[in-house]
Amino acid sequence: MAKSKSELADDLASELADNLNKKFKNTGFKAAYFLDRDTDAPSEVRGWVGSGSSMLDLAISNRPEGGFPVGRITEITGLEASGKSLLAAHALANTQKAGGMAVYIDTENAVSREFLEAIGIDLEKMLYVPLETIEDIFEAIENIVESIRKSNKDKLVTIVVDSVMGASTKIEMAKEFDKDGYATSKSIILSKAMRKVTNMLGRNKICLIFTNQLRTRLGVAFGDPYTTSGGKAIPFHSSVRLRLKSVGQIKVKKDGVDQTIGIKTRCQVVKNRMGPPLKTIDYDIYFESGVDDFGGWLNIMKQFKLVATAGAWYTFTRTNGEEVKFLSKDFEKKLEEIDGLKNEIYQQICDAYILKYKPGEDIGIDDVEIDEEFVSEEG
Repeated sequence: MAKSKSELADDLASELADNLNKKFKNTGFKAAYFLDRDTDAPSEVRGWVGSGSSMLDLAISNRPEGGFPVGRITEITGLEASGKSLLAAHALANTQKAGGMAVYIDTENAVSREFLEAIGIDLEKMLYVPLETIEDIFEAIENIVESIRKSNKDKLVTIVVDSVMGASTKIEMAKEFDKDGYATSKSIILSKAMRKVTNMLGRNKICLIFTNQLRTRLGVAFGDPYTTSGGKAIPFHSSVRLRLKSVGQIKVKKDGVDQTIGIKTRCQVVKNRMGPPLKTIDYDIYFESGVDDFGGWLNIMKQFKLVATAGAWYTFTRTNGEEVKFLSKDFEKKLEEIDGLKNEIYQQICDAYILKYKPGEDIGIDDVEIDEEFVSEEG
């Protein structure tokens, strides 16, 4: 019986894959994959590392129990005091909780032991690497990747580089640059290094996170007034880019005096290869303990009308018809007290928030809403 065109095409694809894999067998890796059955393809996400905010994890991964993608690069950007280092540190803490190794590359020499311990990092097991130059940073990253590949390639490792803005180049340190040399050399070095590191990460369980400071672009009257240090290499190679913004302070009155105990933060996913981009998550950061996860839950519940409001009171209706009433300050307590409530609310949030892809469906241009509060650098 003659084969159909589809079967002939399958045979040809299999033959081409075999030929390519034989051609490049000296590299030690396969060269051709079928994504429907080859789970070891470099494009496959190797896992997820929690950010400290389960709602931000949803926004990034578009799936339950997601977070920062393993085997990919994430860039966390923002102005000063917006919580960039803290969010990256939460990823290190969650890596350790999952049995992985945390590596903190510090270019600013400003990390606080107390701060890291407060959010749950085991300092005895965290590798702290203070470095000054871009060249040394990427040499260290390559060394870590190669060491993990040889010893335990299935070991989860999260590497945080805090920050790109604080790193110099060897040319700058030697003061051998002309008026344009510093900016040019940093961009060129990053461009070459990022191409190499991106390919290395795709075959390993390594989550690489950069923090980067936003800078104001002079003379920009329209469009995005901000840019980041180091040119376009990191934005281009990053699978996820976050932009943090402090939108308020959290204050309490102690002994008749207002004291600031935290900040309200808005995070927009300005680039996302894991799910739909441009989603925005609000959450609170407390100076003593880090990200308040459950405050972000309540924001999403209000956004998708999963709770009814009456003054300061909220009412959540469970699947069995039971109504749960609470004040915002008692929300976390209710989640812990009532059996099954946390899982039920989380499932409803996931059902409302996660985008279900429907191939071929045209939503129409009139159905698209554009939020001009944030305009990403990618356009």
